[in-house]
Amino acid sequence: MDFNTECIHAGYQAGNGQPRTLPIALSTTYPYDSCEQVARLFDLSEEGFFYSRIANPTCDAVERKIAALEGGVGALLTSSGQAANLIAVLNVASAGDSIVASSAIYGGTVNLFSVTLKRFGIETRYVGPRATEDEILSAVDETTKAVFGETVANPALDVLDIETFAAAAHRAGLPLIVDNTFPTPVLCRPMDWGADIVTHSTTKYIDGHAMTVGGVVVDSGRFDWEVSGRFPGLTEPDESYHGTVYTRDFGDSAYIVKARVQLMRDLGCYPPATNAFILNETLETLPLRMAQHGSNALTVARWLEGRPEVESVSFPGLESSPDHDLAGKYLPNGCCGVISFVLSGGRERAAALLDALEMVRIEVHVADSQTCALHPASSTHRQLTDDQLAAAGVGPGLVRLSCGLESPEAIIADLEQALAAIA
Repeated sequence: MDFNTECIHAGYQAGNGQPRTLPIALSTTYPYDSCEQVARLFDLSEEGFFYSRIANPTCDAVERKIAALEGGVGALLTSSGQAANLIAVLNVASAGDSIVASSAIYGGTVNLFSVTLKRFGIETRYVGPRATEDEILSAVDETTKAVFGETVANPALDVLDIETFAAAAHRAGLPLIVDNTFPTPVLCRPMDWGADIVTHSTTKYIDGHAMTVGGVVVDSGRFDWEVSGRFPGLTEPDESYHGTVYTRDFGDSAYIVKARVQLMRDLGCYPPATNAFILNETLETLPLRMAQHGSNALTVARWLEGRPEVESVSFPGLESSPDHDLAGKYLPNGCCGVISFVLSGGRERAAALLDALEMVRIEVHVADSQTCALHPASSTHRQLTDDQLAAAGVGPGLVRLSCGLESPEAIIADLEQALAAIA
């Protein structure tokens, strides 16, 4: 099947007389006729379901679909995008280890890595999103277990040079983990460029309608954990799971099986079947939606560039963007629907602009069918001074605009009337 067809048919296809749509398995557990069969399930020698904290038939179908779309061997749904990034890292790193991450990543992920993982004894070292291989490798030492970046950063919109980060990671015997939330596999498949693990906040474009919070981890199956020699958790017996050796027993699927039966077993951050059902429905229209989001954003970004009230616009699709060439390489069919722009007049004027919007709503959200906007200096970064905002790369006049599926003329008209109202 081609990509658009997989969005509809991968993961679940109704058999003769079966439900046309993916059934919702609202069950916590699954009865069996014999103890022997349950034992085989727990030994992982037989496929099946035994408790919905670890796997569920509805979630399983969506995991198979997303793995197919990203070109991976398997996937694991999680309760949020934060949970997906946490599991992706904890699956390879533990106390005393470190990771290297691009500095241009979502602020919540920075906090996860710099604060929470630090409490777990895992250090994060940051490099610039345009770092060279040697600069990335200079942050790596014998404790390092992964390299991390975002395809398109939130909200800076820097484009990750995936091939450079992958080459550096692989020279050091490390996997590259890429958060692909903003482009989705419709616009970029990081595994095609060397990424080993891909994560998403499915809350964003994959859901696309602000209905469900969720995340997913996808395993390419291509990283050689044994040759690397850095990952005993995958290559040596797991005494918490009958002495299973994941690389020996599960081959290319070692990483994703370990994430499920070890970390999901213990952390329990698995989504309900109803959320997976909604994701399956929204995935069917993902290619159509991403085309409209990207087209709208480019039209609006070009309009904003021509406004005297706007000091700068960040959007990789613009010819003026320093990341335009990278976007042409990795994102030739569009970047996403999110734009960041700086309004002259600072914090007060940016907040006034958002207050004057009528159709566009102020929301702590992006990647929705409805256009929404946020002024970070008045909300998510409210506690910071202007100097601290500048150090964080979030100027006091910065506005994050997520272009929805309305007509671009309607979005521009609302921005225009809001700018006139605060003139």
